[in-house]
Amino acid sequence: MDKFGSLPPDHVPDLLAPGLKVVFCGTALGRVSAEQRAYYANPGNFFWRALHEAGLTPQRIKPQDYARLLDYGIGLTDLCKAHFGNDNQLPQGALDAAALRTKIELYQPEVLAFTSKTGASVLLNRPTGRIPLGFQPEQIGRTRLCVLPSPSGQARVYWSSQAWQDLADAL
Repeated sequence: MDKFGSLPPDHVPDLLAPGLKVVFCGTALGRVSAEQRAYYANPGNFFWRALHEAGLTPQRIKPQDYARLLDYGIGLTDLCKAHFGNDNQLPQGALDAAALRTKIELYQPEVLAFTSKTGASVLLNRPTGRIPLGFQPEQIGRTRLCVLPSPSGQARVYWSSQAWQDLADAL
């Protein structure tokens, strides 16, 4: 990890396996997550709380224990694996929709859930303003696509747990 936001390969590896209920996809690791080598590690991030409150995990999991999510049929990945930082700090072209599509075609989870409209817009090739929260009409093979409000503390003004609960209810 360097101060310019570059990451070595597999700094925080994908958490993927065949037969998962849902794979959550972020845009890229934030600085705290990159430093701690754990997904959604910033204390201001709602991700772990949202999973538990929606009933997707029986208890609130700590970021460093993210591999336990496989026990609950949950996987994790990001659109950008080579850099960290806020979306506006990532190099142009860093979000790799083709690589994400390949992973989803290989592992075929029931649902691919984006943890931001920004991530969904890259795959769906639509501006964020034209992407509603919730399930989308598009699919990747048999995998349904769902867009959730960002759990980042920086996006707190847009936070709503309803889409997270709707996702949990659909699984």
